Amino acid sequence: MKTSNANYIERRSEIENYFDRTAAKAWERLTSTAPVGRIRASVRAGRDEMRSTLLSWLPQDMRGLRLLDAGCGTGALALEAMQRGAEVVAIDLSPTLVQLGRERNATLPPNGRGGSIEYLSGDMLDDALGQFDHVVAMDSVIHYDTPDISNAIQRLAARTRGSVLFTIAPNGPLLSVAHAMGRFFPSSDRSPALTPVSQSRLRHSLKQGLSGTGWTEGRMRRVSRGFYTSQAWEWTR
Repeated sequence: MKTSNANYIERRSEIENYFDRTAAKAWERLTSTAPVGRIRASVRAGRDEMRSTLLSWLPQDMRGLRLLDAGCGTGALALEAMQRGAEVVAIDLSPTLVQLGRERNATLPPNGRGGSIEYLSGDMLDDALGQFDHVVAMDSVIHYDTPDISNAIQRLAARTRGSVLFTIAPNGPLLSVAHAMGRFFPSSDRSPALTPVSQSRLRHSLKQGLSGTGWTEGRMRRVSRGFYTSQAWEWTR
């Protein structure tokens, strides 16, 4: 398996430690319907809106299509894609969250469209995962810097036939204020520091890296709900 560089590997280890150890219980509750406090409620609402946005950019009928849920967490997006008939590979660095996704999936009745989910823990950039029609990376590259995000999207695009949908932490004053305030919250409420991204810089890097491969920039949408701010970006072949 290839990795981009030492910085990516170090950052990946920090993220795995957070989601699999420091805050696994908090994220289990956040991704359920259990009551949560004001901070987590705003994050839950933002994530729900973002997931709905990304799903709206995918085909309604996904029978026969293979989708990679890159950084799947507990698999909420993977479940909805499966219900559309997709063959989903749901991968995350946290074995704890992946196992929770398996357990939640097991409680669902058959959907009638023949979709499936393969749950895996590991690196979403692993070439051994194979080829896909669509890739969704919701809030899974937001902890990396611009060169690593660009490299990750290019590597995913190289194995994708249709579209790559991902989110970034947009550079701006509101996000900076939220990050500054977030330092005062308990550790279980704080994910590893986000890296605000210059959209123009990332666009330039992606256009250079994907030049001549048939990829073009598509839709964008920003979601801001309290302590959740993220920007969806679509690239299509």
